[in-house]
Amino acid sequence: MSGTEIVTVGRRLPKLATAAPTGKPFTVDVTWAEGERTGQTDTVNLAPVIFTFTIFRPLRDGTVSFGGVQIGEWGAALVWEGYPDLEIGAESVEELAAETMTNHDFAAFLKRNHLTLDAAAAHLGIARRLVAYYAKEREIPRYIALACRYLDGQIDKGPGDGSRVVSHAA
Repeated sequence: MSGTEIVTVGRRLPKLATAAPTGKPFTVDVTWAEGERTGQTDTVNLAPVIFTFTIFRPLRDGTVSFGGVQIGEWGAALVWEGYPDLEIGAESVEELAAETMTNHDFAAFLKRNHLTLDAAAAHLGIARRLVAYYAKEREIPRYIALACRYLDGQIDKGPGDGSRVVSHAA
């Protein structure tokens, strides 16, 4: 190996290409320059980060305008000009993007796991009507997206089109 060769270890770190507020509270549209989501544009709700850490109080109380969000140096973070402590790393944004579910994603989850509206409602602990809404038009809450992500690994295809959750009870 020569001294100029690049050695790659692990996955590529995410880098942001663009970021723009959507008009919804604490939500941005981001486009990825590098990483697992390269070329994709995602709508990401940053509220879980902003409401978790005290450092983001100026964004919560309006002291700093959320609309001033921009890409930091090298695309490694979202920043707010003039406030060097306000920074959300691209890896955190990528994780939030992965936890976001569109209506199309939700419908694919139902199909992939052979779930009827009633079965999905039972697995998720919500009303059948909500399942139908999520599959068509209603914004999917983060806790539902996370539950679906979990259930994707837990639902065991039984005989026919039925499904069941694998139980680990003794």
